[in-house]
Amino acid sequence: MRVLISPSYGGSETRRHWADTVDRQVDFAAPELDSLLTADQRAKLLTLHPEGHARFWGATSAHDSKFADVDTGDVVLFTGQNHVRAIGEVGALFRNRELADLLWPPRDGGASWHTVYSLLDLVPADIPYEELNTAIGYKLTYKFPGQMVLRGDKARSVLDDFLITPSTVQPSVPPQPTAQGTDPVRVAALEELRTHRTGYRPRRGLIVVDRREARLVREYRDVLAGRGLAASRFFCPSGITDMYFDAAGETELIEAKSCAGHRYVREALAQLLDYAPHSPSPARRLTALFPEPPEHADVELLHRYGIDCVHRVPPRGFRRLPAADERRALMREVWSGQLPAPAGEQHP
Repeated sequence: MRVLISPSYGGSETRRHWADTVDRQVDFAAPELDSLLTADQRAKLLTLHPEGHARFWGATSAHDSKFADVDTGDVVLFTGQNHVRAIGEVGALFRNRELADLLWPPRDGGASWHTVYSLLDLVPADIPYEELNTAIGYKLTYKFPGQMVLRGDKARSVLDDFLITPSTVQPSVPPQPTAQGTDPVRVAALEELRTHRTGYRPRRGLIVVDRREARLVREYRDVLAGRGLAASRFFCPSGITDMYFDAAGETELIEAKSCAGHRYVREALAQLLDYAPHSPSPARRLTALFPEPPEHADVELLHRYGIDCVHRVPPRGFRRLPAADERRALMREVWSGQLPAPAGEQHP
């Protein structure tokens, strides 16, 4: 997996290109564009965008070596004005100078964009450069002046720190049965490199977790690491958990929220109850994670379902408000999805 960093909101020319081919979709099946595509390029585009239109971005020939191994499903961060302003996925990628010149006419004497790639998905973002630099390990003042392609640990760190899940990747581990032994569940360490699927079969769109939630997850993950606990995530039909770990038989699922208001507490409650039956090992503890303490009534709501509340305590601490052991033990059958049949009924 690679992560592209692409300046897209600098000078007036770049902003115009963004408005022409990213803010709006391009009808690549229109005769003027279609006539410039090779048969292979047309087939790639129609495979990924059968509706005949897509968003496009590109690069000049000066970046050919950087793009040598870039492929479908790689992540691209669009940068400008000291922020990551959008996150996308690379779709069909090819070189076509004539098409590039039509999409993005070069200035007199300027370089053609040369490389063209479509976007499978695009999600707005608002990540300051300081946070991106921290994830990569650069100086906080670095400004990302040109196209970059991150690989290896740097790419993994960006995906993990901002909880970015491309639609075309899956964990690089074999499927594991759930507690019920039915649904496909895959577990991936947060730092683990995901691998491409064979071919492109869309399952879901690009998932980018709210950066405030992602930052909260990073902070709590560091706390767990200090206790010798390696956090993971698991992928199941209900979605993707924020954190999951299984240590000494104490399996815990953690769902983070960017705010502690009532709506967010309800969302965390619903997601935890939705994920719990799919846990690779029976869940012993469910936890909702917040940046500040929720209202007392909302903590009681979580406790009613046996769910712990953990909230940040400035500057970098966390406090757990545990549910009663008796309530947690009572609710574990509910979490598992294996409720006893009502009196007088028999399971088939």
